[in-house]
Amino acid sequence: MISPRVRFLLVVFVLFLTLPPVYSQTWEVYDLQGKLKSRAIYDKIEVLSESVIIGKNENGLAMLSRDLRPVVDLQGDEIYQYLSPWILVKGPKGIGAFHEYGQQAMSLEYDEIQTYFNFLLGKKGQEYWLFEKGNGKTTALGRLDNARLTHHGMLITQKNGNYYLPLSKDPEHPFQLLLENKGNYLLAKESTGFGIINIEGDYVMDPVVDELEHNRGDYFYGFDESQYLLIKGDEVKSDVAYNSYHKITKEGGLLLEYIHGKLRRVMEEDGILLDAVGMESVSLVQDNLYNVKFRENKLGLLGKKGWEVQPTVDLDWIKSGSEGLFPAAKKGMTGFVNSSGTWVIEPQFAETGTFSEQIAKYRNTLAWGLIGIDGKIISEAKWDDIKDFSAGIAIAKANGQFHLLNKQGQVLNENGFDKVCRLKEGYFLVEKAGKQGLLDNSGVEMLPIEFEYIQVESTDFLIVRKDGLTGAITPSGEVIVPVNYQEIVTDWSGNQLLAKELYKPVVIQEIESEAGKRKKGA
Repeated sequence: MISPRVRFLLVVFVLFLTLPPVYSQTWEVYDLQGKLKSRAIYDKIEVLSESVIIGKNENGLAMLSRDLRPVVDLQGDEIYQYLSPWILVKGPKGIGAFHEYGQQAMSLEYDEIQTYFNFLLGKKGQEYWLFEKGNGKTTALGRLDNARLTHHGMLITQKNGNYYLPLSKDPEHPFQLLLENKGNYLLAKESTGFGIINIEGDYVMDPVVDELEHNRGDYFYGFDESQYLLIKGDEVKSDVAYNSYHKITKEGGLLLEYIHGKLRRVMEEDGILLDAVGMESVSLVQDNLYNVKFRENKLGLLGKKGWEVQPTVDLDWIKSGSEGLFPAAKKGMTGFVNSSGTWVIEPQFAETGTFSEQIAKYRNTLAWGLIGIDGKIISEAKWDDIKDFSAGIAIAKANGQFHLLNKQGQVLNENGFDKVCRLKEGYFLVEKAGKQGLLDNSGVEMLPIEFEYIQVESTDFLIVRKDGLTGAITPSGEVIVPVNYQEIVTDWSGNQLLAKELYKPVVIQEIESEAGKRKKGA
């Protein structure tokens, strides 16, 4: 028979085994020159912005001061999302929100939280709440079909098939439709027609237009009482920038006006971009760039400021150009024309790229080669692809491998790489068989291909991982922080590095002694 004392000790032992261990590890704090400043005990540290540092240890999740002291208890288990100035925190019961200055705005109980600079919109089931930073109050919006904050801070709700603007002067006014767009004004619809609403929720164009849709920016395209309208949004009163009884079509972002059934004008958002007789068709090449075809087989390239390439006979198409030359086609072959439409490089290729540093790629089969701005062949076509030149070097691909080419078309690395990435700092990050290295801006090796990853923080500061260990070095390989840590986190605003040590600490737990007194055990 088991004695009560033994039974008690067995129960305590089982409880001891089921207690979750708390792991917190040492982070060493270095300055940017690699000098050790201090240490802190956390399992995890995140630098979210210049002013927001988060730490997690056995005491929970907290905002930290610059010297890594906890200053705000975030009450949750993890950072759900950081959308400045709001920190969304996830806990066992849901999501909550803190301002990056430390004030709690919403408790950790919501299914979803939408953010804007001055507002938070919380959702639980179909119930919604709005927090306003200006007065620090949370208002219950009730049960809704849907609610959302727009990109410019307006609140739109839906209930029983109607739309509402709860933050406007008339929050109970129903709308048949409220549509957000990339501009600063809402498109609204009521029984009387379409209108435009400003950020305050006021009509700047009354809802009387028969048909209206957003075009681009703050411009709208509509039809009312046999007139076609181009309308510019305004904070006080929207203007009809252009109106016409002639037909204006909107096709794929392209506005065209027809007079007596014939194409006559290419329209801007608020007026006429081109008024010309004899146009047959207009096609969008890319944003704000059009191929305009005229009678007598003339074709020109029209831009926002006028003709990029003057209308010229016998052209199939013209594309966006660079360095004064534009890819163009004639009878199915591609060459280059100048702004007057004159052939500078005769159409002799199946396809070309655009010029970069006076060199362009071309192809007549599936392979690409290089030509100069004088039309002479620089290198034979043997590449699957060639990227644009920059600082005298292009990246080319063949047989699944990447190589660097100079302006003479010569290969700078005979042994290809699996990946090559040109970095804004001027370096090339290269990868082979899962390992990474670094080349300088002329393609010369700076760091051998032996790292699991290389993260370029600046031109003279890299975070690297090798053999499972992390550290910080310069591009020349000089050690700033030894490569023997689990993790390195940079805090540039604090001019410091946070290095997580590799070892696991001893876990200390409290257990009940036979005499009923607590003692520590490892």
